[in-house]
Amino acid sequence: MSRNKRKNTLAVAFYNVENLFDTVDDPLTQDNDFTPEGKKKWSKDRYRHKIKKISSILSLLGSQESKYTPAIIGLVEVENAKVLKDLVRHKNLIHHNYKFIHYNSPDERGIDVALLYRNDLFTVLSSKSYPLSLKDTDGNIDYTRDLLVVKGVLNGDLVNVLVNHWPSRRGGEKETRYKRIKAAGLVHEVIDSIKKNDKVESKFIIMGDFNDNPSSESLKTSLVTDDFYNPFYNIHTKNNGTSTFYNKWHLFDQIIISNNFFYDDSNLSFIKAKIFKKPWMRVYKGKFKGSPFRTYTGPWYEGGFSDHFPVYLTFNKKSLRK
Repeated sequence: MSRNKRKNTLAVAFYNVENLFDTVDDPLTQDNDFTPEGKKKWSKDRYRHKIKKISSILSLLGSQESKYTPAIIGLVEVENAKVLKDLVRHKNLIHHNYKFIHYNSPDERGIDVALLYRNDLFTVLSSKSYPLSLKDTDGNIDYTRDLLVVKGVLNGDLVNVLVNHWPSRRGGEKETRYKRIKAAGLVHEVIDSIKKNDKVESKFIIMGDFNDNPSSESLKTSLVTDDFYNPFYNIHTKNNGTSTFYNKWHLFDQIIISNNFFYDDSNLSFIKAKIFKKPWMRVYKGKFKGSPFRTYTGPWYEGGFSDHFPVYLTFNKKSLRK
């Protein structure tokens, strides 16, 4: 790709970084496994290795298409602000001057969502965290991750970025489906409120680990209404996804955009959606061959990256109107 094309291309990305915990026990959350004395024997060396691995991936996302690292990166399964500071200050990322936005969520394990951003490319105007209220089948509160919403300016366009980590399928896909449908409803409630209160038309980027595929009811029917486009819908095939479960590929990690990215007056023009999955990010042998090279397989430390591949979109930067 020519230098001018790379200069005029921006990327936005999302990555489930799989249990990015520090080594300190938080008495308010269930993080005991990720301590030196816990089941995972989570040491400072293992933590530093994880930070190195994840930061190396983030620095490469979109690098073939753009001269810049991604303008914004949504992250899930991060424990706290400390791990985010360590991540953006690692030598793989520090020269890109990433800032981050993070709120503590009520998730029982203590894993949160966050947004990294380059403030030379994305100007943050505001941010807010929205809780997802759920109850289990016994009527007890089911604590889960919040929805993070960040409003900012990206290449002259007003953009709202919504970072999601929807409830898992633990307990059964059908049995937990209502939780993810409710999460989709929360996204639309927030978007409707933003549209009602904004004086200028905004664009929307909805990213996350949705724990459902693009063809699932929660995505295809409940979330991706006529105002939105899911570029990952046609990517999901039998042997293509971001994570595996019993050797079956799933594409739970997606980035969805509002249709006004396709309008003639948009300063950003959508180009392509991609899964970032280099050969060295995969298990190279055994029964899990080809799947993401993760940090742990059960109780066994593998020293990999994550049990998910990251995803990203590329956009063409149009010349700003005067």
